[in-house]
Amino acid sequence: MLKPGDLHGALIPAVPVPFRADGAIDTVAQRRYAGWMAMQPVDGVAVWAHTGRGLRLDPDQRAVVLQAWREALESSRLVVAAAGAAPGLVDPGEVMISARSMASQARQLGADVLLIHPPVAFRHRKDRDALILDYHGAIAEAGLPMILFYLYEDAGGIGYGERVLTGLLTMPSVLGIKVATLDSVMTFQDLAALIDARAPGKVLITGEDRFLGYSLMCGARAALIGMGAACTTLQRELLASYRESRFDRFIALNRLVDDLARHTFKAPMEGYIQRMLWCLVHQGVIPEEAAHDPWGPRLDRAEFDDLRECLRRVAPEELRRPGP
Repeated sequence: MLKPGDLHGALIPAVPVPFRADGAIDTVAQRRYAGWMAMQPVDGVAVWAHTGRGLRLDPDQRAVVLQAWREALESSRLVVAAAGAAPGLVDPGEVMISARSMASQARQLGADVLLIHPPVAFRHRKDRDALILDYHGAIAEAGLPMILFYLYEDAGGIGYGERVLTGLLTMPSVLGIKVATLDSVMTFQDLAALIDARAPGKVLITGEDRFLGYSLMCGARAALIGMGAACTTLQRELLASYRESRFDRFIALNRLVDDLARHTFKAPMEGYIQRMLWCLVHQGVIPEEAAHDPWGPRLDRAEFDDLRECLRRVAPEELRRPGP
């Protein structure tokens, strides 16, 4: 049985899906990417999250993705599958059914843990608190350990009040919570303090790509981040240097990681998925024709070249490393 402490020190990339220009999954590139990641210093991957456009995929596409990762990763590495409701649903009953179905599919395909997509359909409802609790209860019926996801409203999620958050954290199946505030250090600090006070046995997992190093200093014990989809060795060493109190090394690495974050997680923010795919192209992991995000904004081609130069600065060894 997985326990919160098992996640301490973990680096879990939220992985994108290699799409072709016609919107189809490039299954060859998907297997190549999974094989490459299996050789990286990660503790697992998160599929069907926002980075992987999980709520946009149909069940067959979700199966292709999760099966590729489950086959590539040894059983000791986690496959975290995000679960939530299909976009556009507003009726609470339909939201619950959709989220429960996605969670059930994840279990059937061999996922180890569920990451819960925020129930944004409930954001403006007067009964939102009760619905949020019911939503998580419906997903818990799949019988897998769960990671909560706090994505505050300005970042496109739904804020959980103190009472609701405390109730969610006390659920037996909840291992911890991923916090991704995007640019609100104050919110992260307050949530870290709340979790430490109300649920000290649960693990705080950072989703803060833009202040990854500082989020560790605030108490995060693990990282589940889209930036981890590429340049994994650099980010693994950042986590390890902090845990091992090698602070000179931590500060030096943090400068590099922040450089990478500034080039990948920036306006337009939805472009970060395309940028991470381009990083994988520069690392030789996937071909450029498989580096498309069907739902993202069109980016200036100059960004592709800028990312290559960024990688040459921050992770030259990883830039040269060939794929499998």
